Amino acid sequence: MDLSTVLGLVIGLVALLVGMTLKGVTPDALFNMAAILIIIGGTVAAVVIAFPMSELKRVPKLFKIIFTQQKLASDAELIRLFSSWADVARREGLLALEAKTDEIDDPFLKNGLGLAIDGQNADYIRDVLSEEVEAMQDRHSVGALIFSQAGTYAPTLGVLGAVVGLIAALGDMNNIEALGYAISAAFIATLLGIFTGYVLWHPFSNKLVRKSKEEVRQKTMVIEGILSVLEGEAPRVIEQKLASYLSVEDRKKLASDSNDGKGAGQVVEET
Repeated sequence: MDLSTVLGLVIGLVALLVGMTLKGVTPDALFNMAAILIIIGGTVAAVVIAFPMSELKRVPKLFKIIFTQQKLASDAELIRLFSSWADVARREGLLALEAKTDEIDDPFLKNGLGLAIDGQNADYIRDVLSEEVEAMQDRHSVGALIFSQAGTYAPTLGVLGAVVGLIAALGDMNNIEALGYAISAAFIATLLGIFTGYVLWHPFSNKLVRKSKEEVRQKTMVIEGILSVLEGEAPRVIEQKLASYLSVEDRKKLASDSNDGKGAGQVVEET
């Protein structure tokens, strides 16, 4: 579970409900079916119109990505893995790494190592893997755009809902009490539109963008690691090169682990 997503939603809902209560508005005012239908139904309709069905079919998977933690390998483990492969390749040759492919679960890493073992040159490997990363980025950007567009439509539909409510309220101005209630209910649509747009859909889009960037960063590091092993670089040089992808704190931890003896030879046993 992605704790920040769940925590943010809880904070947003609590802030809304407590704020309404402090203003003297009961939370049950939110359960206005007309407003909910206009905002949620209208947003869904707008998104369905804006995107082809082939892309909309991915929405359930996108929600899963938003609410679950990415299962990415540890950067430090990857660096140690490449260091161990470089050591084996320098001593026994690249073909000695063929036995390691069965131990790899990540298809991207497995494909890259396979290309290197098959004798492909560095430019070809970089092109193939980079194109795969770019295709992944394109898929991710479409997913983020779906939620971004929903966040754009929802507040506008909130205004539409308020207008519809005001038309209904002004249709009968004889009952002042009913008129006040109708006007109040009309603005619930605006509230729901703004809340869903800026507390749900836009943040969801941003979360997908951030997760995509993290995956792209790690895959870029994998490409550099594979090419470094292919070019016969020393394990220590590879560690220093790939450490540039880490934060300062993670670099210190990696250096500390290396000094403590967690070297290349121990990586395979740990993974």
